[in-house]
Amino acid sequence: MTSSTRRLVLGRSFAAFATALIPTTLTLALVHTGSNGDLGLVLACELIPMLLLLPVAGVMADRFPPHRVVLIADLVRAAAQSAIGVELLSAPPRIADLAVLSALTGAAVAFGTSAIHTLVVSVVPEPERMRTNSRLGVVQGLAQMAAPAAAGGLMLAVGAGWSSLLTGLLFVGSAATFGGLRPERVLRRAEPGPFLGELRAGWAETRRHPWFLASVITHGVWHLAAGFLLTLGPIIAVDRLGGDRSWVIIAQVGTVGLLFGVWVSSRLPIRRPLVATTFGAALYAVPLTALALHTPMPVVAAGYFVAMLGLGVLSPLWETTMQRRIPADALGRVGSFDALISFAARPLGLAVAAPVAAAIGSTTPLLVAAVLVLASNLALLLLPDVRMTTNATENAATDAPLAAEPPTESAPAKHA
Repeated sequence: MTSSTRRLVLGRSFAAFATALIPTTLTLALVHTGSNGDLGLVLACELIPMLLLLPVAGVMADRFPPHRVVLIADLVRAAAQSAIGVELLSAPPRIADLAVLSALTGAAVAFGTSAIHTLVVSVVPEPERMRTNSRLGVVQGLAQMAAPAAAGGLMLAVGAGWSSLLTGLLFVGSAATFGGLRPERVLRRAEPGPFLGELRAGWAETRRHPWFLASVITHGVWHLAAGFLLTLGPIIAVDRLGGDRSWVIIAQVGTVGLLFGVWVSSRLPIRRPLVATTFGAALYAVPLTALALHTPMPVVAAGYFVAMLGLGVLSPLWETTMQRRIPADALGRVGSFDALISFAARPLGLAVAAPVAAAIGSTTPLLVAAVLVLASNLALLLLPDVRMTTNATENAATDAPLAAEPPTESAPAKHA
């Protein structure tokens, strides 16, 4: 592992843990000091700017050196979270100020998310990317597992304000790490054109890859289904599977499956990565079906382990495939469309799951979600580009045109 790769993994470790601290800290703080409406407003103020700015951030990630974009995004998040910490230490915190600072955080998340795809390509040599993406996946999984407990402990010990201040400090650590990062590869970039022109070129590049666009749609279906499972799963566990403790066990078993899947993904001899990611995502139908059919808690836990194992294998394979098949100078824009659909679909599932279940019960929506996840992912196997082997992918990618140069009618672009 090169020194730049080590810096990348270290910086993303700081940022992943800091990011995972934010929602739990705000939830615990506002549950005790505000209303549910206040909490919803603050969380929405982070989500909405992030969604709106993702396409803009994709253009910026392709225009400027990605390590500088991530550096600035981390500094902005550090400032915003530190200010939230100061606000939470006041009594009572002003909801309007928290909403503005959360919006600033969401905007910075958009820019950091879009630039990270290109950053990996510029820092990590191609033969090491799969293993590096696996390491980053392990870091993300550990952060998601440890951060809620850490935020809760800080809340009980010293208060939510100090948890936000720690979050800001972690973002400072991430920024300091990226401040000394020296990319191993200077990406070839076309002369920047008009913003809308570059945005259209990014969308043209996205449409040029049917495997990518179809996969992104299935990612949206997956995240929508995940919203249903994460809303209705705890309710079913409390009512029918033995109480709060049963859902905690199910969630922790799933986390173990996720980490194991990420760890093993770079060690499997996978020649058709998109076939593997398709089956990995389709496995999410297992716990959805188990919950819908009211199976015992051990069955649900086993199903969730299998599903999260599939997600763990999927994540680094998908990132590596994107970095291999999408031209480097378009990764920010193309990747932003993937993030946009994924980030929008899960909150939608979280929002509508409870009202739908109240109207028709939990069995039908969970079974429908399972069928949609299974059918949409298996349908991807009909695309030849999805069944392409790794070697064929590399050969096709060699001839791929740059994203900043949209295909013309006289010279139709080849599919990567």
